[in-house]
Amino acid sequence: MTPARRTARLSRRHFALALPSALLASGCAAPHQGTGRPGDPIVLTLLTHYASGVLKEALQGPVDEWNAGHDRVKVQTKAVEFTDLLTTFMVRQAAGQGADILHPYCLWNGQLVQAGVLRPAPREYAEEITRGYSRAAVDAASVRGQVYGYPTEVQTYALYYNKRLLREAGVDRPPRTWRELEETAYRTARQDRFGNTLVQGFGLSTADDSTTVGQTLALLSAAGGRFVSEDGRSTAIDSPAGRAVFDLEHRLVTGGASVPGVNVYKAFRSGQVAMVVSAGWWTGSLKTLMGEEYRDVGVAPLPLPAADGKRATLSTGFMLGVNAAGRHPAAAWEFLRWLNTEKVRVEGAEPGGRATRMSSLQVSAGSLTGRADDMRTLLGAHSDANLRPFLDALAYSVPEPNVPGAQQAKSLLRKNIEALWTGQQSVDQALRTTRRQVDREVSRSW
Repeated sequence: MTPARRTARLSRRHFALALPSALLASGCAAPHQGTGRPGDPIVLTLLTHYASGVLKEALQGPVDEWNAGHDRVKVQTKAVEFTDLLTTFMVRQAAGQGADILHPYCLWNGQLVQAGVLRPAPREYAEEITRGYSRAAVDAASVRGQVYGYPTEVQTYALYYNKRLLREAGVDRPPRTWRELEETAYRTARQDRFGNTLVQGFGLSTADDSTTVGQTLALLSAAGGRFVSEDGRSTAIDSPAGRAVFDLEHRLVTGGASVPGVNVYKAFRSGQVAMVVSAGWWTGSLKTLMGEEYRDVGVAPLPLPAADGKRATLSTGFMLGVNAAGRHPAAAWEFLRWLNTEKVRVEGAEPGGRATRMSSLQVSAGSLTGRADDMRTLLGAHSDANLRPFLDALAYSVPEPNVPGAQQAKSLLRKNIEALWTGQQSVDQALRTTRRQVDREVSRSW
């Protein structure tokens, strides 16, 4: 999720799924569908959350290019705000008015497949996707081993840190282990004489699902744990790895190094947070908003529980798939292949540098895709060094679980994390409650 589009980005991290009355009243009207006869081309609709600003413009460019070069198949984009996207998919599908091409958050894929909304990718497309993208991106676009679409935006998580604050605390490099993370957090945290926090050593924030849960699941991945079991029917949070993450966060809060009520997005760029775990979309936003102060920002791989641990972190993402009830699936897959697989020359890249239109689209909006080769071409040798850890993490990131009840499970996890951070629950209570609630939710969803 990208930051040049910051307005869309922060809002789309909130997962309120109430459908606006305006959408129910008029937004479900079916778009015109051509018959495919001469003079009456097939018109494919693409439903996305790229509703405004840089995102909308970035997508419209290749859509216009396709339409200018294809007489028999045209593509028309339809957009709703991210907070309405999942509900719009479900409501329109139930009404028999679903779009031909869908652009879901991969967390929802299990639910959309179970509801009969997404069509499996044909074998040749699935093989193409499996070959072309990082393992985490492919897994996120798959349900029970079946690929359902082309990964688009992919976000990995790493550690942002303020070089100046670490330097002032006598710390000469970012932490590489959780022990160093804690030590650095306590050394950089500062309070005034009244006990008010001036600087958080490590930023924990209750801002929204993706901030609260993303930080925790990234640390859980680094510890070798997982949120949902491999078969998708229970939670695995109540494990040694899950307990270690909850213990770490609890110590940081009770020790005064973290103050979850503070908005880390604002506090970090104001020099009031020394370190925070977040996704790569934030880099461009910080660069734009911080101006000269951006020189103090560094990014490092996520610290591990032990120095000899196996590197891992969280990835999240979106994909483009085809509606199971669409009338023209072959045409829809043809367009998606053109957008996501066909490579074109990249202006300003090394001689011969080529990348897909989707990768170029995402980089233009400050994001990444799961195509590491495209990213290296597009970012080039002179790009922001702070993007490199996120690109490297494509090789070892772990996708969010996308079982049928994943969205509700994520919301339940968030509530229990916040209860832990605010002292309403102990570590034991938070783990037990999460396990009970999430087990009930994911088991019911099958």
